[in-house]
Amino acid sequence: MLHRGRLIDHLQLVVRDLAASKRFYSAVLGALGIPLGGEGADYFWADELFVSSENSRAAAGALTGRMHFAFQATSREAVERFHVAGLENGGRDNGAPGVRPYHPGYYAAFLLDPDGNNVEAVFHGPASRSAESIVVKF
Repeated sequence: MLHRGRLIDHLQLVVRDLAASKRFYSAVLGALGIPLGGEGADYFWADELFVSSENSRAAAGALTGRMHFAFQATSREAVERFHVAGLENGGRDNGAPGVRPYHPGYYAAFLLDPDGNNVEAVFHGPASRSAESIVVKF
């Protein structure tokens, strides 16, 4: 059984140093309450995010380019935990937690992961969701 959001089914990153990326993503996702879903010798994944080494069969031998993507957070405190966890586990600051002008209540923090990807955690404030996720059953 899988839980998916509305637009992205999955995102794959092909990274230089899988161990460094696993440390970073385990920490920031853990701060958001999202556990790793699984791993193998040359990959790991959590929900929609799949991360592999360039030697993995899924990578076709090429690193991905610089990307920006955002994880959803359930509170401002979760955004702050994400930022601290990332800084303590190989990430670099790319925007401290704070209100952003994108819409009322948009509270986010930005980190650069070990490969230079701009990784964001965002809490949308008092907005309400129609559902947490959809469930895909096999």
